[in-house]
Amino acid sequence: MTFEVGDKVIYPNHGLGIVERIEDKTILGTTCGFYHLRIVANDTTVLVPVSNVDGVGLRRAISDEDVERLFGLLGDGKIDNHQNWKGRFKDNSDKMRSGSIYEVADVLKSLTFLAKSKSLSFREKRMLDRAKFLIISEVSEVMRETAAAIEGKVDSALERCFTAKARTAARAKVPVKAAARPVAAVAAAPARRAARAS
Repeated sequence: MTFEVGDKVIYPNHGLGIVERIEDKTILGTTCGFYHLRIVANDTTVLVPVSNVDGVGLRRAISDEDVERLFGLLGDGKIDNHQNWKGRFKDNSDKMRSGSIYEVADVLKSLTFLAKSKSLSFREKRMLDRAKFLIISEVSEVMRETAAAIEGKVDSALERCFTAKARTAARAKVPVKAAARPVAAVAAAPARRAARAS
């Protein structure tokens, strides 16, 4: 994937950046091209080798259609539920490094859901804040809306997600009870027949 000066790009775990220039640099006798990115959140400059764009997961900012898909995903009621802290932290770290906003949305959903039932470790709390920041900053740039407005939409989508999950969990419990009743009734029938006969 190649970029031009002025392109808005996403640098995994850093957020939105703007390609300010592209230049060749010679390092240890090897000349290669670099993108100079200005990271919008903190106004720092990052150099990314042109040859390593795929390796670091640099990508273009999402489109308007992708924003719709993102909010659909945030509100769909499907949440990864790792009980094991180590496994969960590793999976979430991999997702955060992937550069995919949809993977970051998964992290946001699962950690927000988890935070409702228990207090997160410092590292997970920091990851949750980072995931939320990355989504809000990219979507607000794409939609040209304030971060506060986008945060409200993200929170609403997450509430829809948790409501949908609760509904699904409630529905999953109902058939078990319904199935249990006929078994009990069948077991009781011979006892009632025996009582009537005597």
